[in-house]
Amino acid sequence: MFKFLLRSTLLGLFAAALVIAVVPELRSNLLPNNAPAKIEIAQDSPISFNTAVRRAAPAVVNIYSRQYSEDDRSKLKTQGLGSGVIVNDKGYIITNYHVIAKADQVIVALQDGRIASAQLIGQDQRTDIAVLQISLPDLPVIPLNPDYTAKVGDVVLAIGNPYNLGQTTTFGIISATGRSSISSDGRQAFIQTDAAINEGNSGGALVNTQGELVGINTASFQQATDLETYGISFAIPSQLARKIMSKIIADGRVIRGYIGVDGQDISRMTNRLLLGNFTGGIVVLRVEKDGPADVAGIKPRDVIVKIGDTTADNRENVMDAITDARPGAKVNILVIRDGKQVTIPVTVGEDTRTVME
Repeated sequence: MFKFLLRSTLLGLFAAALVIAVVPELRSNLLPNNAPAKIEIAQDSPISFNTAVRRAAPAVVNIYSRQYSEDDRSKLKTQGLGSGVIVNDKGYIITNYHVIAKADQVIVALQDGRIASAQLIGQDQRTDIAVLQISLPDLPVIPLNPDYTAKVGDVVLAIGNPYNLGQTTTFGIISATGRSSISSDGRQAFIQTDAAINEGNSGGALVNTQGELVGINTASFQQATDLETYGISFAIPSQLARKIMSKIIADGRVIRGYIGVDGQDISRMTNRLLLGNFTGGIVVLRVEKDGPADVAGIKPRDVIVKIGDTTADNRENVMDAITDARPGAKVNILVIRDGKQVTIPVTVGEDTRTVME
């Protein structure tokens, strides 16, 4: 009898569940009137870089360069405009050399409405960097992150004063790093981006989505080549800009080491055949006659694998190690010559050329 009742009950429950599944309208009648309503999941908030802009934009200033009139030396006229970035609370500003190159007076306008006359601390034509200083209290400072490394695909924002319209922010990504084809000496490594950089943006900030300084905007490909191109712009990496700034503040100019060699990276196959345990190197193509390297005995076809404690992984590392050495210092340069390691001491000279040919 018990088994019969249990089987009947189970069959009844199964039939009821089947009816409810087939006729959804019956479900609402089974719920109490005070049952909680279905909760709608809100859509994600729109993507915004407002926080990054608010962190970085106050430290990006407008720069107006003024010249004395040729007709009346008592009158100053504005002859150029650009942008700059306040990098510390002492009032140091990094901008482009070409923004202030011919200026007799430089005026800086902050985003909070304050205006100040700037002192030129120094300039470096080769890297297109100039350092200014203003004396104002409570200055906004651009966020800096020494651990950040620019990578292709990173989202970046260019902040500046294009065409004197007022501060403007454009958006893009990092398209490439290490671009050297537009530099006068082929050695300076630019960040390439498709964020718009127009006249007046020069010297402004390229920042990441945290508002941290990535680079100093310097040129578009169109400005550099007179070709009608879009979406190809360049910035000086912030690490290089700050290194140049430190040298200018310390010495009033950029002092570069020089040994008088030129070379190119070796291929991976050559690396394996010639270098053994070394990770890279550059083969010397030219040695300047009577230059420091020539006097020390470095020869064409030598493969430089180490300069002091710096491994010569690539041409850029080698050139950086040489230019960072103080003139008069002796450095040991390790080369591979005829399959053998040779250590050559070289006395570093000073590179006095303004722009390398």
